[in-house]
Amino acid sequence: MTRITSGPWEESEIESFLDRTSIPVRLATNGSSGPLVQSLWFAPRGMDLWCCTQKSSLLTKRLERDDRVGFEVAADTPPYRGVRGTGVAHLVDDAVESTLRILIERYQGTEQTELSDWLLSRVDNEIAIRIEPRTVSSWDFSHRMTRRN
Repeated sequence: MTRITSGPWEESEIESFLDRTSIPVRLATNGSSGPLVQSLWFAPRGMDLWCCTQKSSLLTKRLERDDRVGFEVAADTPPYRGVRGTGVAHLVDDAVESTLRILIERYQGTEQTELSDWLLSRVDNEIAIRIEPRTVSSWDFSHRMTRRN
């Protein structure tokens, strides 16, 4: 169960933000050499965030050893607003192709591209990641940040 720890948004507002935001999620994992932060395409399903990565990636190896993650979805440009939290990452082998297709459409559109063809050609080497948030906080400074021309 997700616990909202702080911020102005209720769960429905957080879900709405995640649905309409197509910037990558920044995902932090633990490892013996220290933390690792990676940016991944994501697709929300409720409060869960779904991603894909290569089965042989450092991220996959870290998640196999320690499934705890930190995450953030926030733009680098004003108005500053976003969602961050902690959660558990589940590696899901039987949802790879469907998740990858959803990610490609979300970030690349419905037209077939060289990138989409390349990504789909590697589907056998991919793993889906379901991030199950445990704590979530939000922030929204848009009411304090007006653009001046």
